[in-house]
This record gives sequence, C-alpha cells and structure tokens, in this order.
Amino acid sequence: MGMILNPSNEKFAEVLNSEIYIDKSMFIVRTNKVINTLQKYVCVSRPRRFGKSVTADMLCAYYGQEDSASLFAGLKIAQVEGAQKYQNQFHVIHWNVLDYFSESGNHTNEMIALLLEDTMSELESEFPDALKHVRRNLSRMLSAIYAKTGRKFVFVIDEWDCIFRRNKEDIASQTEYLDFLRNLLKDKVYVALAYMTGILPVKKYGEHSALNMFTEISVADAGQYAEFTGFTETEVKVLCDQYSMEYDEVNRWYDGYRINDISVYNPKSVVEAMLRRKIGNYWTQTETYEALKIYIQTNMDGLHEKVEQLIAGEKIEVDITSFQNDMTTFCSADDVLALLIHLGYLTYYESGTDNRISVCWIPNLEVQQEFIRCIKSTEGWEHVMHAIRQSDQLLEDTIKGNETAVGEALRQLHYENTSLLTYSNENSLSCLINLAYYSARKYYTVLRELETGEGFADVVFIPYKNTCKPAMIVELKYNQNADTAIDQIKEKRYHGALSQYLDRLLIVGINYDKKTKEHSCKIERFQSDGM
Repeated sequence: MGMILNPSNEKFAEVLNSEIYIDKSMFIVRTNKVINTLQKYVCVSRPRRFGKSVTADMLCAYYGQEDSASLFAGLKIAQVEGAQKYQNQFHVIHWNVLDYFSESGNHTNEMIALLLEDTMSELESEFPDALKHVRRNLSRMLSAIYAKTGRKFVFVIDEWDCIFRRNKEDIASQTEYLDFLRNLLKDKVYVALAYMTGILPVKKYGEHSALNMFTEISVADAGQYAEFTGFTETEVKVLCDQYSMEYDEVNRWYDGYRINDISVYNPKSVVEAMLRRKIGNYWTQTETYEALKIYIQTNMDGLHEKVEQLIAGEKIEVDITSFQNDMTTFCSADDVLALLIHLGYLTYYESGTDNRISVCWIPNLEVQQEFIRCIKSTEGWEHVMHAIRQSDQLLEDTIKGNETAVGEALRQLHYENTSLLTYSNENSLSCLINLAYYSARKYYTVLRELETGEGFADVVFIPYKNTCKPAMIVELKYNQNADTAIDQIKEKRYHGALSQYLDRLLIVGINYDKKTKEHSCKIERFQSDGM
C-alpha cells in the first residue's frame, strides 16, 4: 500500500470508528453505474465541511487493492445484490491536491511536478517489471501497467479546485492545471472512474471548459446524488433521538439547504451539536466571515439591495447559468449569488415546469447570523443594522398593541431603506415587514403567503415550542387602510390554520399610504365570537 497508489483503508476505518457515522455507502451504487462507461468522469462539488473527504476515503477503500470486505459488511451497500462486483478490483490513485498545492507554496507547476514524482515513484516500486522499458511519463506508465495487469485505475482527486480558490487571478496556472488533468484522464483506456471533489464546479472558459467529459454534480443540480450532499431529515431525527436534542431547534439552525427536492442539513454543524449537546455556530467558525464580506461588498447590479432582501428572509430570483465557476469573474449580481450558493452561504431551488423559476435564500439561522456578523463590521449597512437593533422593540410594541409606535417605527424604517423598497405594492411592503421583525425569528417561524382559511395570509408568525409569545397574522395593504386589512383577516378566516393558538393570537393590519408616506397599524386580539 502507498500514500497515493492504493492507500490503506485506515482513514475510512477511522470514519467508521467515530462516535457519529451516517451511512452514505449507497453512494457507491451511483459510481458503480458509471464504471467503464462514457459517464465515468464525475465531479462533485459541495461547500466546505460537507463530507467530501469522507466520501473520497470511502471510495478509495471500496475500489482499492486492500481487502475492505469487513469494513463494508455492516453498511447498506453490502445488502445490494451485485454491489461487490467492483469491490477491490481496481488500482486507486488518490490525490489530495490541497496538500500538494500547500507544499509547493501555491505554485501550480511545482505542485504538478510533486504529484507526478510521488505518483510515478510509487508506480515504479509496485510495478517494476511492467515499467522496465517505459519512458518516465505518467500516462505512458499507466497504459503500460494496464496492458500488463489488465487492471484499470480509479482516480480519486480531492480538493481538485483549490488552485482556483487560492490563485484566483492566475489564469495561466489554472490553464496549465486543466491541461494536465485533461491530458492525463480524457479518453484514456486505463481510466475506470475519475472522481473529483471540490467546492467549485469545473471552470469554464474557451477550450478549457475542456474538462467537459466530467458530469458535474453540484449543490445547484445534484441529480440522483442529492441525498448524499449532506444529512437528510430522517438521519437527523434519528440523531436527535439518540442524543436527546430538540429536533425543531436543530432544524431551525442547520436545515434549509434545498438540494433538488431533498432538504439537507449541514453535516459539520449537526455532528458538533450532537457531540456537545449544544446548539451553536460550528460550520461558520471554520472560516472567517471575511470571505463572505468580500463578495457581498461587490455592489454591482443592485447586489446590496438583493442581500438586504435575503437578510430580511426573502427568496429572490437568480440566474446561475452565466457563472464561470471561479471566484473572480463576476458580470452581474447573479454571478456573485451563484458563488455564494456553491460556498454554502445560500441555497438554491428551481421550481416551475415550462418557465423555470430559480430562487435562492439564506438557508438557516446559523448562516443568517454569519451575514449579520459580516455586515455589522462593514460600512454601508448601517441602515440594515439599525432596523435589526430596533426589531426587538417593534415586536414588543406589537404584542402590547401599541399601534402608534408600530406605525412610526415602520415609517422610519421605510425612510432609511428607500433603496431597497420600491413600495409599489404589498410585496414590497412585506419585505420591509420581514426586516422590521427580524428579531422575531428568535421566537417564531415566519411564513410568507401561508394558505389559511379562504385565502393566503401575507405574513404569519408561529411561535416555537416553549415560547410564551402569541401567534400573529399580519395582513398588508397599499393605499387602503389598516381596518380593511383587519376585516380581510376576519372575513377570510385566516385564523383557520392557527387553531391551536386561538387563545393567544394577534391579528395585525398594516397599510402604507403612498401620498402621505405614512404607515397605519391596527392590532386586535383574536375573539372567536367576532370572527
């Protein structure tokens, strides 16, 4: 066994020996399907600390030469008929590109030279007869070994994209690296499977979208790999039972990543929360918020306004098709948002059939707090931070029924956020409401356009368990009056979906008058005989 060639199963054994291990071995069913096919090139991109290296170690153990039957015997893959067909049937070459790139001092040509030297040295040691008269060229050596032994190679390339993340501006080095991978892997008979993993999908530009033989599996389009992107709801519920953790709280903090039609949780944070028996910011602590800060300060194409909407809890439309899969080429706000999706700061979903609508949003409370930490120390976001700091008082005034104070607070917030809020309709007003009641998320699930009774309530606040706050239904009007909003709540019986909260339910009507630029507010406590 070598460091690169057919590494030992020790790393995957450590994973299995860990206190928390979620069985993702069915991932191998997917890779087995593409072995020795035209689809044998797979590039999987996920945010940092989402289990990429664990999957890489699992594939090395499964396909490599060291007997791994005992490791997989108790896993799901062992129950799949025929799944052992490819187990321990290949030579594996495993590269962690980040390790070599760091060793080379972030110089691409030196990194490639180190990779080649170490790989060829191990091949020469393992296959001296097959390589006796072969020129010292990696591709030629692999071809000769395959011709001699009849065994193909599985390439597992971890952190493949670190060059694009660290040497963001060095196009020449990036091109050299892509050429190296293409020449080694593309159309080579010795390749049974080439599996790459990183944060970014394959870089696009000119002919050097030339790693186009790879099928890209990303958080924006994971296809059949979606359930392997992170922890699923079922897996997290089992862990919460085992560790006596409140599922609703774990859900609020770490769920929210929408991968195709599957809800995915952040694995790093869930594991840390379980082991520590404590909810906290674990994923965001693995990297400074300076990375996020750099990108949201790129105020092109109305990006600031879009970020404000995201912080307010809005879902916004996004087109990720022009994203060049790097960290520097931004032609629009959508390109920056696409990068934040791949980095894990936003999640993404396509809906609709004929006219597909793509939206993104901040996935959960942990990431939401990272955005707040970021803008708190950055110029240009003072108006947003002021709204957030005032939101506790606004919530208290609402619960107390202080209509005048609520109206005045909304008027002031509108004045400070005119760049964000066009105020052309109730939709614009609802964005203001979400920002104004930012702190309510500590106590409530906040829902937009909730189907309830005979229509859709604009904003509904459902209190968390063990919270003494009242539930609230908020109806918004534009150029009408707050009484009309209250009447609509009653007439359409919006309280129907909140029947368990009728003893502590507030109905709130808010109107914005474009002519006077005033906000009026009406607050009533629910009375069953009056509705």
